[in-house]
Amino acid sequence: MPMILVDADACPVKDEIYKVAFRRDVPVTIVSNSPIRVPPHPLIAREVVSAAFDAADDWIAERADAQVVVVTADILLADRCLKQGAVVIAPNGKPFTMNSIGAAIATRAIMADLRAGGDAIGGPPPFGKADRSRFLSALDEALVRLTRR
Repeated sequence: MPMILVDADACPVKDEIYKVAFRRDVPVTIVSNSPIRVPPHPLIAREVVSAAFDAADDWIAERADAQVVVVTADILLADRCLKQGAVVIAPNGKPFTMNSIGAAIATRAIMADLRAGGDAIGGPPPFGKADRSRFLSALDEALVRLTRR
C-alpha cells in the first residue's frame, strides 16, 4: 500500500497533501525537527526527530521504498530516496527522477559555489497558485501509479 512521507519543516503544501491523502485513503507521515500541528485523523502521523543535522532526512531515507511518495525540496534527500526506489515530488509539483537528479545536484553545487564567492544571486521564484495546482496533480498521479502496481 502506498504511503506519503513529508519533509515537513519548510513544506508549503501540507494542506494539499492531507486533501489528496484523505481522498485516496493513503497514510501520511509528517517528519520534522520540531512539533508541527497535524489534523487529528487516523491517516496522519507525526514523527518528530532530533534537531541533529539531517535527522529528518535520515529518517525519511531509511523508510523510502517503491511504495513511498516523498515530498521534499531537498535535492540531496531526493537523490537518496530515488536510489531506494521512491517517487519524489518537490512542493512545486516538479518530480525528481533518476534522469533529472544529476543536473539538479550539479546546479545546486554551482549555486553554492557562487554564493560562497560572494555573488549576489536570487532565489527561486515565489511560491504561487500554479505551484499548488501542479503539486496536487503530481501527487495524485503518483499515487494512482503506485496503486496500479
